[in-house]
Amino acid sequence: MIKLGTRRSALATAQATHVADALRALGHEVELVPIVTTGDVNRAPLEQIGGTGVFVSALRDALVAREIDIAVHSLKDLPTAPVEGLTLGAIPVREDPRDVLVARDGLTLGELQTGALIGTGSPRRQAQIEALGLGVELTGIRGNVDTRIGMVAEGKLDAVVLARAGLARLGRLDEITETLDPIQVLPAPGQGALGIECRSDDTAVLAALAPLEDPATRAAVTAERQLLATLEAGCTAPVGALAEVVEGEDGPELWLRGALGQDDGVRRLSANGSVDDPQAVGRALAHELLEQT
Repeated sequence: MIKLGTRRSALATAQATHVADALRALGHEVELVPIVTTGDVNRAPLEQIGGTGVFVSALRDALVAREIDIAVHSLKDLPTAPVEGLTLGAIPVREDPRDVLVARDGLTLGELQTGALIGTGSPRRQAQIEALGLGVELTGIRGNVDTRIGMVAEGKLDAVVLARAGLARLGRLDEITETLDPIQVLPAPGQGALGIECRSDDTAVLAALAPLEDPATRAAVTAERQLLATLEAGCTAPVGALAEVVEGEDGPELWLRGALGQDDGVRRLSANGSVDDPQAVGRALAHELLEQT
């Protein structure tokens, strides 16, 4: 029996169930174990209560204590610093990593009037949308997908910005009014990807997770997360990143785009390199971005 720890939110449960079903299809018995995290019960801004790691620490504690065998994380919520004794046993195929707009009256970002109120708790999204010079107002919000979209339905906000992957996993893609081009808004490092964490010495669980691994997704998110780690930015810092494995002249190569929010706007650069050394690609682009600040 594999015990899978999950937060209680609808999205976390959907993600955990997706992984559980994949493991069951391979012949494993899986039990979902609900875990309450600080981020679920404290509605203060993330940067005040410890960044996005507040969604992760309780799950990791349960792993270390052997109360659960695996935890499913949204990789964009997972701090870049490793935890001794734990490892990402598998990173499955990534969902669409882009951000989306859910706006009143079916509007796109460019169709919103000057002064329109857009809700997002992400400094990364705020910095990049402000840099577009559309004259919209941005306000911080917290809460699950229902709560955020509800603010638009109730007329409290003109629009909210969310991750497309979350809406896909909840079966709510029809509520999107625009999928934002990464040229305008780069997603968070790791956005759209799931990380399945387990104990490093649990060989049976590592063997069970192996078929779920997608090497191209791991290479891409490793580069993105290394960019974030090298910038020494917490997960709430205005850093956007998106990597893809593309076919180059000499075979597959990794292409990484990065964005760093600054007081005077957003710096954007790209780099490419070896699929076999995604950390090097991430580090190199981070140093280039720092040189421009």
